[in-house]
Amino acid sequence: MKAVIQLAKDATVTVGGNVTGEIDFGFVVLLGVTHDDTEADAQYLVNKLVNLRIFADENEKMNLSLKDVNGKVLSISQFTLFADTRKGRRPSFVQAAKPDHAFELYKYFNRLIEEQDVQVETGEFGELMDVKLTNQGPVTIILDSNDR
Repeated sequence: MKAVIQLAKDATVTVGGNVTGEIDFGFVVLLGVTHDDTEADAQYLVNKLVNLRIFADENEKMNLSLKDVNGKVLSISQFTLFADTRKGRRPSFVQAAKPDHAFELYKYFNRLIEEQDVQVETGEFGELMDVKLTNQGPVTIILDSNDR
């Protein structure tokens, strides 16, 4: 399981012109799921995500977590994080999980974040989405459950 985390001043996701998720401060998380990912992978990423100290403290040092600053999460499913671009010019997505498996783990990931008392907004799984954000810093970090 991979997550691209962007520290955001604000962010919205729209589907078909309708806003489905919106945050005023926190993380935009693009989440990719592969075939062999499990609930343990989601648990690892959520623990890292909510406790990752990348928000500035009073001394402008990256020292505060999402929970410390009462940030929110805009969670977006992103199968393209498992694109294989080694051959040719068209990416292969065979490493991305099948939709049923990916959707279940995506829902579980979001539920775990909410259980940490962090508000989660989402896009719509499997839909074409427009994501707008103001990336603060900019700060962008990639988490991979295989790194544990």
